[in-house]
Parts: sequence; C-alpha cells; structure tokens
Amino acid sequence: MAEEAVGYDLTILFATAFQLAVEELHVELAKLGFDDVRPSHGFIFQLISHGGATGIEIAGHLGVTKQAASITIDYLEEHGYVNREPHPSDRRGKLIVLTERGWQCIRATERIFTLIEERWKNVLGVERVQALRSDMRDIVRTFPNARLGVFRPVW
Repeated sequence: MAEEAVGYDLTILFATAFQLAVEELHVELAKLGFDDVRPSHGFIFQLISHGGATGIEIAGHLGVTKQAASITIDYLEEHGYVNREPHPSDRRGKLIVLTERGWQCIRATERIFTLIEERWKNVLGVERVQALRSDMRDIVRTFPNARLGVFRPVW
C-alpha cells in the first residue's frame, strides 16, 4: 500500500535529498583533504567561479552582512581557497577569486556529485534522471527570487 502524501511531503523530500547529498559530499571531501570547507563555502565558490566577486556581492549572495562575509572570506583565504586581488575597475576594491586549491575542491565536488547522480541513475534509470533534472529546473523557476544562472555548474 502506498503512503498517503501530505501537501508538503515533496518539499520535505527535496530538502532531505539535498541535505543528505551535501552531507555525503563533505564526508568525501574530508577524505580528500578538504576537511576545512563547509556547505556555505560552496555557495561562495559557485559565485566567484565565474570571474570573482566583491565582498559586498558575496554578502548579498549569502544574505549576510559585509562583516560576516569578510570573516568567511578571511577563513577561506587563510585555508588557501581564495585570494583577494585588486579590482579591475575600482582602485579601492578587492575581487575575491579562487586559488588552485579552490579549483581542486570544485573538481573534487564535481566528481563526488557525479558519483551520487550515477547512483540515482542506477536506481531510477537514465531517462527518469534526465526528466527529473528538467523538472527540477522548472520547479526552481517557479520561485520569485530564482537565480538559476547563479547556480550553473562551474565546469
């Protein structure tokens, strides 16, 4: 007998799948020597992988204060993931960019997420995973603040 669905169970399932995928990602990243990255760092990496960003842009992207963003940027810089470089059009500004270690972490993330999706293909089949990917893009676009382009893959 199928479970009776409640009006929000699909949302909970999406959130749970996301949480479990991120947890698995970070367990695997730690095994590869990236035990000092946190889930929120991935959102920064996504943003700055497309040419860098200022601290103010990072703060806005994360929905935090400039000071909170600066603390996170300091942490990432101390751990070798990002550098502050002169801003090309603002003499006083700094552009936050990925270092080689940051790019190595992104490439490791790509491999881990690919393995997770391969597991999904083994369970659901290739066609259903392709359909799910398309459906998820459509679902993301239903949100008024959707910025699908910001979350495009970095590869």
